[in-house]
Amino acid sequence: MNILVLGSGGREHALAWKIAASPLVTKLWCAPGNAGIAREAECVALDIADHATVIDFCRTNAVDFVVVGPETPLVAGIVDDLAAAGIKAFGPSRTAAQLEGSKGFTKDLCKANNIPTAGYERFGDADAAKSYIRAQGTPIVVKADGLAAGKGVVVAMTPDEALDAVDMMFAGGLGGAGAGVVVEEFMTGEEASFFALCDGEHALPLATAQDHKRAFDGDKGPNTGGMGAYSPAPVMTEAVCARVMDEIVSPTLRAMKAKGMPFKGVLFAGLMITDQGAKLIEYNVRFGDPECQVLMLRMMSDILPALLASVDGQLKNFDLRWYPEPALTVVMATKGYPGDYSKGTRIEGLDEAAKIEGVEIFHAGTMSKDGHVLANGGRVLDICGSGKTVAEAQRRAYEAVDRIHWPDGFCRRDIGWQAVAREK
Repeated sequence: MNILVLGSGGREHALAWKIAASPLVTKLWCAPGNAGIAREAECVALDIADHATVIDFCRTNAVDFVVVGPETPLVAGIVDDLAAAGIKAFGPSRTAAQLEGSKGFTKDLCKANNIPTAGYERFGDADAAKSYIRAQGTPIVVKADGLAAGKGVVVAMTPDEALDAVDMMFAGGLGGAGAGVVVEEFMTGEEASFFALCDGEHALPLATAQDHKRAFDGDKGPNTGGMGAYSPAPVMTEAVCARVMDEIVSPTLRAMKAKGMPFKGVLFAGLMITDQGAKLIEYNVRFGDPECQVLMLRMMSDILPALLASVDGQLKNFDLRWYPEPALTVVMATKGYPGDYSKGTRIEGLDEAAKIEGVEIFHAGTMSKDGHVLANGGRVLDICGSGKTVAEAQRRAYEAVDRIHWPDGFCRRDIGWQAVAREK
C-alpha cells in the first residue's frame, strides 16, 4: 500500500516509524514531516490545512490510505473530504471530532448518558461564568470550549486565577477557542491516559499510559502539551480498564452512533482515577503526544491492519499483542516553552545517544539545514527508553539525554517518578 501520514510532531514520527515496519507498505510519505521522520518516510511540503492540495497529492501518487496525526485537520473535516474523494483515511469525521473540538459538546454528551465526569456548567459570557465561580469557590477548572493547542485549561487554585482565566478567554487570548467556556469542579486523584481504537460500533483498548503535563520537576510550572510519558500506567489495573470500557468508552460509542456521527479512529480518554472510580477529564480524537511514542514502542503487532480495521468496521474480531516491558519517554523542549522560545538552535550528539541499548529517539520539532539538526518548535525531541522495569527504561532514557548537546534545551528529570516509586 501507498500511505501518507499527516503531521510533523513526535506522535507522527512514532506512527511513521511503526507503519514503516509493516510488510504491507510499498511507499510511505509524511506531510510536512520533520528531520527525524525523513529517516522513515519521504517528507513532502504540503499544507495539511489545504484539503484540496492533500487530495491532489493522494490522487497523483495513488495513495491508498491516509493516517491523520493531529487534531486540527480532523476537527476541520479532512477525513470527510478525503472520503468524498474516494480516499480511505484513519480518523473521525468532522462531526465525530467534536468530542475534542468542543469541550461543551462532550460534557453534555456525558451528562445525557450518565458517563462519569466532573460537574460543570457552560457559559457564553464572562459575567455569568464569574458569578458561577464565586458561588462555587476554588479550586476550580476553567476550560476554553474549542481547540487551544493544549493551552485551554486553567486549574485555578484561587478565585483571582479563575476570574482572570475567564477574562483572558473571553478577551480572545486563545483566539476563537475561548468564545465559550466550561467551568468544572476540581477533581483529585491520579491522572491516566486510556486509548481505544474504534470502528463506529466496537472498541479495542490499547495499552495504558501516563503523561506529565507540567513543565518542571515535581509537577511544578505551567501546563504543557506533555513533558514525558510512560506505559503501562500502574494505576490502570485490569479492573479499572474494564470499568473504563463499560462506563465511559462503550456508552460514548453508543451515544455517538445514535446521534448519527459514529466515531471511527482512536479515542483518547484523559482520566482522573478518583476514590469513586475513573472519571473522564476530556476526550481527544487522536493519539496522545507523547503517549503515542511509548505505545508504538510497546506494540508488538503490525499497526496497519488495526488502523484499516477501524476504518472498515472490522474491529470486532481483532486483537493486538504488546511487549510486557515498560517504555518511557522524556521530552526535550526549547528553553522558554510553553511560553516564548527561539528557533533554529543546533542539536548535536543524537547518533551517540541512539546507540544506548533500548533507546529510540523521535523528533517532535526539528528541521535539517546544511547537514545539521536544528530545533524548530517548543517540544523538540522525544528520548525513549525501554527496559525490564520502569526504572531501567528511565535510566536508559536519561543516559541518552545526557549524550545530547543542546544548550538551548531543557527537560524534566523526574519522568516516571510515580511508577518508579511503586516498583520500590
